[in-house]
Formats: sequence, structure tokens, C-alpha cells
Amino acid sequence: MASTKATSKTYTLNTGAKIPAIGLGTWQSKPHEVEKAVEIALRKGYRHIDTALAYGNEEEVGRGIKNSGVPREEIWLTTKLDNPWHKRVQEGIDSSLKSLGTDYVDLYLIHWPSSTDPSDLKKHHPDWDYIKTWQEMQKLPATGKVRNIGVSNFGITHLEKLLNDPSCKIVPAVNQIEIHPNNPSPKLVEYNTSKGIHSTGYSCLGSTNSPLYSNETLLALAKAKGKTPQQVLLAWGIQKGWSVIPKSVNKERIETNFELDGWNLTEEELKKLDSMPERFKVCGDAWLPIKVFFGDDE
Repeated sequence: MASTKATSKTYTLNTGAKIPAIGLGTWQSKPHEVEKAVEIALRKGYRHIDTALAYGNEEEVGRGIKNSGVPREEIWLTTKLDNPWHKRVQEGIDSSLKSLGTDYVDLYLIHWPSSTDPSDLKKHHPDWDYIKTWQEMQKLPATGKVRNIGVSNFGITHLEKLLNDPSCKIVPAVNQIEIHPNNPSPKLVEYNTSKGIHSTGYSCLGSTNSPLYSNETLLALAKAKGKTPQQVLLAWGIQKGWSVIPKSVNKERIETNFELDGWNLTEEELKKLDSMPERFKVCGDAWLPIKVFFGDDE
């Protein structure tokens, strides 16, 4: 297997746009840390930054982009529509653009298939669902404010309902989902691919107190390769065919995570990671057995 150039690799979406294989995730990054993390990442060579209205850090992301000196047109910028904004898609993107300090985003996602009532966050709108939200999302590319639209945290059942609805004229370009060896989601990834939907993996390094970093298979493989466990996890995802958005605010880790060129995992090494039997999914700062969530959808 030839060595990879992961840092310059892109995946072509169903729109023809090219999304970078690796980007910087900003979920759970603490306030006043994101701005510097984005600047560090872009100066290192990252060209994809992922954020969301719900993260509360879009302004910091925008400042980090500006501080980096990297031209806006060289950066792939992703953000997401928050659940309580499902009835206000145009307002949602305008809010994000203002916070980010940009005229457009490269990718705008429905963050969750959950149309939450903003007056009571424990309830859903009785007269609205993500199908209607997608109808509004489909209007955005024509405005120039959004270049590609997609979804996040959609399972197979959600996607089938959406794609089979007569109002669905644009197939989502991306489905951003949690993917790592403890939650490989093979059925969902295969379904995405079969419909021309690119998969982006978040929590690709695990999260707080991740059981991944006590996994002997991963640790042994990383040691044998002379790489960090994080680098191995990122290489696994990119070689499996999806983009990855590792989160960090630590300069050394941000830079090390990007050092993926000139080496590859072998087919045997990929299979070792594929065969890890443990199944967990991130839930805030905790990890729960995967059956608690989507069952066979994953």
C-alpha cells in the first residue's frame, strides 16, 4: 500500500465540492480556547474547521480564522442549525454568518433530527419535523450563503424518511456522525455511501474518559507504528473513506494530529481495529453501551 498524503486529501461530495479529509473539531472546547486552537490549526495546514451554533463558539472560530491569515477561500467552514431554530432556518444561517464574520459557509448541517420548541426545550414542535426543516434548508444554496447542505446525527430510519419524501429535491451532501473503532457504524456508513452521502466522523478520537485509550489492540498497534493512538485512529478513519474532525485545544496535539503524511496502516492493521469488539457511544462526558442508542441503525 502506497503511503498516504492525508493532509491534502479531499473527498468529492455529491455536489462536486471537495471536503478536506481532516479538519479541526470544536465541540466541547472551553471558552477562550477555541480562537487560538483554530489559528494554530490553520497555520499548521488544516483547511477544514467544524463548529455549530449550539457550541456557542462561532465568534471565536471566526476570530481564529481571521487571526490565522489564511484566505477565507482556502478554508472549508462547517456549521450547524441548532434544534430550537428548525422553524427559523434563514435566521439561523444569518446568525451563524454574523458570528463567524463571513458571507458564506461551505457546509450547513441540520445538527439533529429534532425540531425542539424554543419555549420548552423538553418538547418538540407538534406541527413541524426535520422534513419541513429540510424543505427550508434546500432554499439556502440559491442564496449564496451556503454552498452545500447536509445533516448530522441522522440514522438510517431518519434518512429513509427524508429521502423518500416527495419534497426532498436535494440529497444531503454529508451526514456527520460519531465514528471510531468502538462505534464504527458500518450499516449507517454503508447506507450513506449507497445514497451518495459522504460520512464525516466526529468524536473520532473518543472523548473524555474514552475507553479507547485503554484498549490493548490500539495501544500495541500505535507503539509498533511509532505513532500516537490518536494518529492511528485518524488514519483508520481516513483510510476507511470518511473525513475526520479531531477536537483539541492543545497546540502540540493539534499539530501532532495533523502529521499523517508518509505512512499508512496496512490492511491487516485496519482489520485489527475493525475487529475491536467493544461498543460504546459518547454521551456528554460519559460513555454508554451502544445498544442504548440506535441499535441496528448503527
